[in-house]
Amino acid sequence: MDPQSSLNHIIKIAARCNLNCSYCYVYNQADATWRERPAVMSRETFAATIERIRRHCLQSGQPSVMIAFHGGEPTLVGASRFAWMCALARRRLEDIATVQLSMQTNGTRLDPAWIAVLREHDVHVGVSLDGPREINDVYRVDRKGKGSHSATVRGIALLGEARMPFGILSVVQPGADPLRIHHHFLELGCSSIAYLLPSCTHDTIGRLREELGPTPCADFLIPIFDEWWFNGSIDVSIREFWNIGRVVMGGSSRLDSIGNPPLRFVCVETDGSMQGLDKLRSCEDGMSTIPLSVHDADFREIALASPFHSAIMDGLPLPSGCSACPESATCAGGHLPNRYSKARGFDNPSVWCADLLALFAHVRKRMGITHEETLRRRAALRRAREDHLSVAQPS
Repeated sequence: MDPQSSLNHIIKIAARCNLNCSYCYVYNQADATWRERPAVMSRETFAATIERIRRHCLQSGQPSVMIAFHGGEPTLVGASRFAWMCALARRRLEDIATVQLSMQTNGTRLDPAWIAVLREHDVHVGVSLDGPREINDVYRVDRKGKGSHSATVRGIALLGEARMPFGILSVVQPGADPLRIHHHFLELGCSSIAYLLPSCTHDTIGRLREELGPTPCADFLIPIFDEWWFNGSIDVSIREFWNIGRVVMGGSSRLDSIGNPPLRFVCVETDGSMQGLDKLRSCEDGMSTIPLSVHDADFREIALASPFHSAIMDGLPLPSGCSACPESATCAGGHLPNRYSKARGFDNPSVWCADLLALFAHVRKRMGITHEETLRRRAALRRAREDHLSVAQPS
């Protein structure tokens, strides 16, 4: 990672969650480092984090910064402390950069006090939900095993009453009715949807592959794409579809799950420790950890302290098995955690390779863009950037 690179920040203000989703990569897969951290981030640690962000903005010269409040479940810090956090972030950063705040929550603890704070500080809200009650409540349960759907929908209703736009983040549920899930989200009034591929590695995918067939995620997503393409509204952004469209058209990826782009973000845990790509927790215990803390180090020090995470931030090489693939420049091997195996590290195609190829092929068919056209567009965009840079250079 270039120490001068612009960075965005994911701040884990809570290291615990009131739900116990069975597929969760934080609590129920390979990693257990969350047990060692404070349940919530202290004011001291949060203030230190904001000062490190300020220093990095000054060092990098970046004109804007995005801060995502995450967890665990971030609402566990309480509305009043969260209001203090938002106010401090804006007070210390808005004189040097444009600040965008967001929060990813399961929505179960939202109440009028939370809605007031979120509105006051202009925080964009993402809500995690996997579908209607009978689908969502199979996996997204509380600590007593009770489903979370009703509580989440109550929180969403409060956002709607306050006319606050919100996005829904959903993990793909292979074998479930995709259109029933998609229509449910639209009925709830969301402004955007993200459909995440399940966090599996080559060491953990075996049972699912045996049970669900060769392309369960594509079988789920393609009907949703066609519904969106033919009957949907562009006003509801579906993140993965937009991004696939971008790379097929020759553009660069804006998601870490497709295209192997440089990861221009860093996570900060409740104790102030720095973390890289969070979903590496699904690979091995401690793999996401960077040996630095906001209490004694700047983000620019990642380059020397952790060559592995620095390399990830710059984009790892294409897996050797993907070099001859027609989507090597677009899919680029898929999401990094889905590439992992203990035997070969990240030198594997995604466990969802067949799904990604089927989905890309379907999008190409609908858009009428061949692989050759993608390459021509990429070359044209590259030449345009080079021409712009040459003109911008002083003579």
